Amino acid sequence: MLSIHKLISQGQGLARVLLQRATSLELDWDVRQKSRFAATDSQGRALAIFLPRGQAVRGGDVLVAEDGSLVRVIAAPQKVLHITAGTGPGAAFNLMRAAYHLGNRHVPIELQPDHLKIEPDHVLADMLRSMHLTVTAADMPFEPEGGAYGGHVTNDGHSHHAHAPAAPDHSHDHGHVHGPGCGHAH
Repeated sequence: MLSIHKLISQGQGLARVLLQRATSLELDWDVRQKSRFAATDSQGRALAIFLPRGQAVRGGDVLVAEDGSLVRVIAAPQKVLHITAGTGPGAAFNLMRAAYHLGNRHVPIELQPDHLKIEPDHVLADMLRSMHLTVTAADMPFEPEGGAYGGHVTNDGHSHHAHAPAAPDHSHDHGHVHGPGCGHAH
């Protein structure tokens, strides 16, 4: 089994010819959010990936094996909910409002200018439909946001980040507080 301990984000700095020669590895988000996993590349080589804890692997990243060989990561299609705003007045605002509500629930979400993607959840799908959004089940690559503070994704699928020091409490009487002592598992 070939060990991998290094990741080059999006293959940055690598010559195109090296990327073309690299084997590939197609993985869904469930596997890519883990820092330790086993996989088989496009040449049938068994790989043992050991990355720093909390480091997610993104489609387009390049893994460097212990023998110096390169492995391009491809985001595999997987079951997702594809969410669009439709066309009427306020449609773009409805999509933005949906992103807010999903983020408030700490749901891994892929943000695109004209759509959102989340992992399948019938309760969330019903909520989104009640917000006049179109929700379609699809098989597509899934690349959720990594977090506003550049935090790493952990093996439980949540983005961990540090809150700004001495963040003011804007909770008023809404019952939902972020910041020191908020009670969330951040």
